Amino acid sequence: METVGLGLFYEDLPIGREFRTIGRTVTEADIVNFINCTGMTEVLFIDMEFLANDSDIKGRVAPAALAYTFAEGLLIQATMQHTGYAFLNMELDVKAPVFAGDTIHAECEVIEARRTSKPGRGLVRTRNKVVKQDGTVALVYTPLRLIKCRG
Repeated sequence: METVGLGLFYEDLPIGREFRTIGRTVTEADIVNFINCTGMTEVLFIDMEFLANDSDIKGRVAPAALAYTFAEGLLIQATMQHTGYAFLNMELDVKAPVFAGDTIHAECEVIEARRTSKPGRGLVRTRNKVVKQDGTVALVYTPLRLIKCRG
């Protein structure tokens, strides 16, 4: 019987391939739970009076780390089940805030792909953009992953 939902193999990720994930709306509950789980109790995330009176940011802002982890969750579900071996490295650039009520998705482009010296494995780097419902790019990150090859 076929198993559905398996990830992409190295051979499925040539340089230049592009794809996007489904969307995910960030809720206030997501933000509160993330802050409590991680201990990111910065006033930007927990003090609405500070945001209203002393900050250039207005509204229930999410930590950039939350937007990044949501994007990773969307990608893992779609591309890495049983084929992703390791997350090795990345650069991350925050471009715009994400707020409660924003719906985000990830847009990916394969920018590097090469086999390793160990058989059955390849290295793949993507440029991932976390994009909000209005087209604003909130984050750009470039993970390098160790990916399973076919056979």
